[in-house]
Amino acid sequence: MEWIESVYPLETHWKKRKAETGLLQKKGCKMSDLKKYISKRKADDTSFAENYESHYQEFKIGVMLKMAREEAGLTQEQLAQKVKTKKSAISRIENHAEDIKLSTLEKIAQALGKTLRIEVA
Repeated sequence: MEWIESVYPLETHWKKRKAETGLLQKKGCKMSDLKKYISKRKADDTSFAENYESHYQEFKIGVMLKMAREEAGLTQEQLAQKVKTKKSAISRIENHAEDIKLSTLEKIAQALGKTLRIEVA
């Protein structure tokens, strides 16, 4: 997902979205507070710690795709038409991109005028 991550950093997305979603609006609450909470939660809850990374990656893919779609000026409906699927499928991918096929990611990347690159590090 390097092609989107490098153009659309998640930190910028969080700052843009926090007002829209109501996340982190408590006075004095900063991104570092979120990181502290996650670290504490991982230490206190082994199940959370075990599942955090995989769920975060799923979330990150969905967020990156949504940001790329918005940057391209497309609605979910318009992207769905380009990819030859339904709006509900695009919504599902953006909101919880678990078990998404590589072929689907490639179609979305092409529809957005991007190239999909996958890296194993």
